Formats: sequence, structure tokens, C-alpha cells
Amino acid sequence: MRSKTSYNCLLLFLFILLIPKHQVFAQDEIASSDTLIVGVAGTQPFVFPNAKENKGIAVDLWEELAAKKGWIYSYHYFDQVEEAISELEKERLDVLVGPISITSSRLENLQFSQPFYNSSLGIVSRSDELTFWQKIKPFFSIKLVIAVGIFLFILAMVGSLLWIAERKNSPQQFPMDPISGIGNGMWFAVVTMSTVGYGDKAPVTFWGRIITGTWIIVSIIFATSMVAGIASTLTLNSLGSSSVYNIEQLSNKKAASLVGSPSVTFLKENRAKVIDSNTLEEAMDKLMNKEVEAVVYDRPQLLHYIKEHQHENLFLAKAEYFKQGYGFAFPLDSPMLYEFNRALLEFAESQETEKIVNRYLEKDE
Repeated sequence: MRSKTSYNCLLLFLFILLIPKHQVFAQDEIASSDTLIVGVAGTQPFVFPNAKENKGIAVDLWEELAAKKGWIYSYHYFDQVEEAISELEKERLDVLVGPISITSSRLENLQFSQPFYNSSLGIVSRSDELTFWQKIKPFFSIKLVIAVGIFLFILAMVGSLLWIAERKNSPQQFPMDPISGIGNGMWFAVVTMSTVGYGDKAPVTFWGRIITGTWIIVSIIFATSMVAGIASTLTLNSLGSSSVYNIEQLSNKKAASLVGSPSVTFLKENRAKVIDSNTLEEAMDKLMNKEVEAVVYDRPQLLHYIKEHQHENLFLAKAEYFKQGYGFAFPLDSPMLYEFNRALLEFAESQETEKIVNRYLEKDE
């Protein structure tokens, strides 16, 4: 009786051990036998919807991984990434392939694989030669007018103080007439600030010398700042092109980007006027037609576009912003994610992912 009970316990123990293996085997069978619905969305060089020779970085990577896992699939192409994400959230797709940015907001409704490419936002602008008016335009800006007004006001204040201090003891230099006296005081302040030192006028009273000494110290700092500002303006305009080097230059200016891209939020945060476009080609057309000052979008796509359109005289700024990863997207309850991530990491460790990327995208020097 005891041996029979022990035998039954052993059978029960073996049965329990075999249950997980049987379930895993069943899942593998389903994964290999069912046809996966694969959504494809995005832009070149990650996706080439209509090309026969090139499929794109993301599609090539998916096909090699799917072949390794033995998955059967069919493609469903989308014009917009947001449209594809909506279908994925409704679980009408098993996976979404393309340059899908991994963001915190998207993680609320989706799962993402490990990033297969680390991207960032870049700025493309025209590299046109500036006209004569564009070169001198900064010197006629409202800011410069305000600066000159403040400068004249300060000179008037200094001239008035010198006239008040000197008019009685030195009427030849600073006449009692306010217009002539203050005018001479302003002239003296300009000569002192510029360190010309004509010597035609000089304070003779104690308070006149105090005012003059204070003005000398203040004017050294003021003149240095003013000269530095003028020099920087001249330097920027001497570059002789309309290129945009950083996001600060786009403040209150028009910049194009793609609808739904993280670059739209980035532009708004930096006070740029966003002009929406449905495709990168549309955004670039607006740039070449001078409807916008720049195009802000994912850097690898911009690099690829410039490579394919070298004749258009475009400039890609070295500044990079909002670094982000591209990944493959899955529904929240997808059972594929673990196995896919493992295969993706193996590909990265064996340099296979880098080889695929290098087939399409030259490194940014």
C-alpha cells in the first residue's frame, strides 16, 4: 500500500513538472504556425514602402529576426505612424515595424522592444547666400533702436550731471545755457568713453571729477559689451548664408515638421512657429520654397534625405536634441516580446544590426 502511494506521488510530481514545458511547446507551435499581421510605417531609410530593391533598416532587421524564429507573417503598410499605432492599440496588428520612437506616453498603451537604433532630432536649413539687405538688417532692428535710445539717455544724464557740477566754475567749457552746456557735457562723455582724449574739455570741480571718474569706469564696461555685441553680429552676418546652427535661431520663426512627431512638441517648447507636414518630402519642399526657415525632424532621416538630394544645397546643423531610441512596438499583452528582445540583443551582440544600419545610412561625420 505504501509503495503504491509513493508511486502515485511520483507520477503526480512528474506531471506537474511537465505542465510548463507542454505549455511553452504549445505557444511555440502557435507562434510558428499562425500568420502574424505586421504593420509597417515610417520614413526612409528605415522603411521604403514602394521600393523594390531596398526595404529599409527596420524591415530588413525584422525579416532576419523573423526568419531566425521561424515566424510567418504578412505586411500591412500605413502612411502615418499614428494611424499604425492606433491599429496596434486595438490589437489588429501583432507588431509594428519602423522607426517608432520609444516615448513615455506611448508606453501607456503599447510595449516596446529594446531600441535597435539611437536617434535624435536635427535641424536642416538652406545654405543660401545672404543678400546685402539681409546682412545689414540686424543693424536696423527694433532691439538696436532701443539700445541706441538707452545709450543716448545715459549720455544725456551724464552730460546733465557734468553741466550742473561745472557750469559755475567753468562757464567757458560748460555754458550756463542748458542746451549748450548739456550738449558739451554729452560730447565730453563720448570723448571720455571712447578714450580719444582731445583735451578740449576737462572737469575742474570736485564733483565734476567724481562724476567723470565714475563714468570712465562705467563706460569701460559698457563700451566693451557694446563692441562685443556689434562684433558678434558682424561675425554671424559675415558667414554669408541663411543656415540655422541651433534651435535658438528658430525662436518666433517658422519651422516645418511631421504631424505626430516628437519634434512638434520640441519646437513649441522653443517658441518656434510649427508648420505641419504629412511627409518629409513635403516639409523639404516648404523649406526650398522659403515658406519655412528650417525643417526639424529625426536626424537619420534628414541625413538620408541630404545624401539623396545633395544638389539642393542643404545644411544639417551639428547640434542634436531630444535623443531617443527606435524600437519595434507590440500590443500590451503580446507573448512575443521576450523572445523578440532576446533575438534582437543577440543580433546586436553579433554586430548584425550594425551591418544592416550601415547598408543604408552613412555615419554622421
